[in-house]
Amino acid sequence: MEIVLAIAIGVLTSAGIWLLLRPRTFQVIIGLALLSYAVNLFIFSMGRLGLAIDKEPVLRPDIPTNLIHYADPLPQALVLTAIVIGFATTALFLVVLLALRGMSGTDHVDGSMAAEKGEAS
Repeated sequence: MEIVLAIAIGVLTSAGIWLLLRPRTFQVIIGLALLSYAVNLFIFSMGRLGLAIDKEPVLRPDIPTNLIHYADPLPQALVLTAIVIGFATTALFLVVLLALRGMSGTDHVDGSMAAEKGEAS
């Protein structure tokens, strides 16, 4: 299972970096989203592997209340917060992208119209 998770993180990271290097603004936004998903998976996996295997995630009356018997909730809280913040910033970036496209007529990162005319022909 660890190899599947590592491959998923690697694929998301490489796809995100590849999209970040593209000339279109929408591709850059999707690349940022994929990169944030990869980081979220990485944080979540590092909080789970080796630390919380066969440990309870919630308090139970038959288990002592030592921290040694329970899973660490901090990585889960960090990932949940990152998901909410990432969704909000992606929505903000998309609104800015639509406004920029309406004002400039192009969605290239540098704002040049020459590259877009070259692709159309």
